[in-house]
Amino acid sequence: MLQGIGFWIGFNAFILLMLGLDLIIFNRKPHQISLREAAGWSIFWIAISLLFNLGLYLHPAFTSEQALQFFTGYLLEKSLSVDNLFVFIMIFSYFKVEARYQHGVLVWGIIGAIIMRSIMIILGGTLIHQYHWILYIFGAFLIYTSYRMLISREEKHPEKNFVVRFIRRILPISDTYDGRRFFTRQNGRLLATPLLLVLVTIEVSDVVFAFDSIPAIFAITDDVFIVYTSNIFAILGMRALYFVLADILEIFHFLKYGLALILFFIGIKLLCSGFFEVPVLLSLLIIFVALGVSVLASLIWKKKQPTLPS
Repeated sequence: MLQGIGFWIGFNAFILLMLGLDLIIFNRKPHQISLREAAGWSIFWIAISLLFNLGLYLHPAFTSEQALQFFTGYLLEKSLSVDNLFVFIMIFSYFKVEARYQHGVLVWGIIGAIIMRSIMIILGGTLIHQYHWILYIFGAFLIYTSYRMLISREEKHPEKNFVVRFIRRILPISDTYDGRRFFTRQNGRLLATPLLLVLVTIEVSDVVFAFDSIPAIFAITDDVFIVYTSNIFAILGMRALYFVLADILEIFHFLKYGLALILFFIGIKLLCSGFFEVPVLLSLLIIFVALGVSVLASLIWKKKQPTLPS
């Protein structure tokens, strides 16, 4: 169900306010985000998300079922975003971006992600309400994505990305960074810096991941407001989560199997949506179990490090 315009205006005003404060803090003094600072922001965004969830539960305009859908969707998007963090680490490492400038890139990346995902969510919601059969396409795509996630072994190189190669053709790129700037002047000539390529690569990677996560959350609910708010809260917390997990993500080497299982289950759920409805509570339970087992397995059976020749 589409909520009143007041809910949309209020929520987006809050998001714009938080992003504006984030940009002001970043522009004042770029710095390397410490683990303590990142953990504090991560806890803050989780707390805000849960308070919003509680508000949905208590507000008479919403039902307890919608509140449960938000929590399930938020947990789903949060867990799927972890896979995106691996890509962020690879991008920053490949382009050799200094740690103190990574936060700024992620802030602008989040702003772009919100704009792109808003368009995709509204478009997806419109299509689903008019053409229910599109859910079957989403379901088949998610099953294929889970298979692709399981067999994926090769390391992707950002420079091979089509959009990055296109940007290199149409824009002159400087050989060196110029602090946090995306453009610089050399000998009176305006050039894009490599940091712009980093931002473009991050935006493209988020769009690619959105093609997985947005169909998945529509399997939980077709309420566009619930889909949108849970997705945006998960994205906003992803930046802080990156700095918390950047150094330890390699530990959770079984996590991709849990994520693949979640996508497979959601895909099956969508394919069966025309015959029977899987309860939201069961979906939440399966997501919890898949994540818990994969994390626990990673901690018990640690990844073997390659032995160096003597």
